[in-house]
Amino acid sequence: MAGGTVLVVDDEEKMCEFLQLVLGQDGHRVVLASSGERALEEIRSEDDIDVIVTDLMMPGIGGMEVLEEARRSLPDTPVVVITGYSTVQNAVEAMKAGAFDYLPKPFKVDEVRLVVRKALERREIALENRRLRRELQSIRERSADIVGASGKMQAVFRLVEKVAKTDATVLIRGESGTGKDLIAREIHRQSLRAAKPFISINCAALPETLLESELFGHARGAFTGAVSTKRGLFEEAEGGTVFLDEIGDVSLALQAKLLRFLQSREFIRVGETSVRRVDVRVVVATNKDLEDAIERGDFRRDLYYRLNVITVHLPPLRERREDIPLLAKHFARKYAASLLKGAMSFSPEAMAALSSYDWPGNVRELENAVERAVVLAEGNELSLDDFPEEIARKGTGRGMQNASEGAAGGAAVDAAGGEMEFDEAVDSYKRELISRALERAGGVQARAAEILGIKRTTLNEMMKRLGMTGRAARRRAGAKNLDA
Repeated sequence: MAGGTVLVVDDEEKMCEFLQLVLGQDGHRVVLASSGERALEEIRSEDDIDVIVTDLMMPGIGGMEVLEEARRSLPDTPVVVITGYSTVQNAVEAMKAGAFDYLPKPFKVDEVRLVVRKALERREIALENRRLRRELQSIRERSADIVGASGKMQAVFRLVEKVAKTDATVLIRGESGTGKDLIAREIHRQSLRAAKPFISINCAALPETLLESELFGHARGAFTGAVSTKRGLFEEAEGGTVFLDEIGDVSLALQAKLLRFLQSREFIRVGETSVRRVDVRVVVATNKDLEDAIERGDFRRDLYYRLNVITVHLPPLRERREDIPLLAKHFARKYAASLLKGAMSFSPEAMAALSSYDWPGNVRELENAVERAVVLAEGNELSLDDFPEEIARKGTGRGMQNASEGAAGGAAVDAAGGEMEFDEAVDSYKRELISRALERAGGVQARAAEILGIKRTTLNEMMKRLGMTGRAARRRAGAKNLDA
């Protein structure tokens, strides 16, 4: 074990020098205090003391006072009490007050070395427990679906924690599938508005007239189909948070009304003239380049500045690859539980492929791929065959190489015994994948295409190029089924 910092407190100079020599030989840094008063100064000024060894009976401030101050100021630092007045009562009082151990004078060198080593071990355990408690608390405070240990995601979590307690408007930016909606919900969940509604709407999913009605509400007869008065989402979210996803797709006319609302929290229902006011927080998100949209005249500059109070940038998955194994295992546990399957693991080839793939659809694409693999897996290990072909092809070369070698029965060789060309090995691998899929699908090409994660037309084209007729492939699949 590495040495620690030991504070030695004793009014006898020779005892201080002796303990400094003995503990220094074990690699410890020894700080000396020749009185209880000096010990209190050291305890209050230094926060890196690992162990305190103090005499019990000293003039002025004694060892019990040193122990009490250490418990207040350095609660994770063990205190070893030593004394020449060895009585049961002294030992009991010291241990009740929180001493780690009690040594009577005179003591052997090995005894003090051992007790200090054990005290250091106790401190390491205490610090590790404290760290784990903080991590567990952080996990409890975050949504179970928000996973990320990378530096970039930790920076996002810290920013979310800071802005959540405020009412500032937040703009979440990131590519499609990065989890902008989860971050918006997390901001609400950590906010003082958490007990109030969280209402989300995708601005790109509704036409302009309907979107305005959904946001602000409408009066009866305001337009065809408005058979009754309706409250808008801003009213429904009173006291809570409204999340406007894909804000970059809102029309210019509606942008002007949103700008007014963000400035005053006032609005007018469609078909009415009276002004209404609500207390809501607004969080928006987009995967578009708003600066470019401003230059094109598609987005209002003043609205951009109003929205861009706090910006949270979500990195694409390819820029935080260290999170891919964590996310993959998280999704595997999630879908295995929903399908009443046991614990699922990943083959080394499959995990290498997942970690190397660029994930243009980001976390959403990874989740879909893992869900598909869990559904298709025949055992409790997710192999490369359980994932879509493009992941094996565009991901790590190791996964595809290992699979192609297995399909060819070891190192791929041609009829002359020489090494096959790369393209031939790839074609051999594809034939094997298609054959396996057809085997699982009982020869039905549409089902085989679903298993492979490709279109049926793509499967037909691949089979033609590889010289795999549908009839021959079905015969092979049927023969395997009979053999089974």
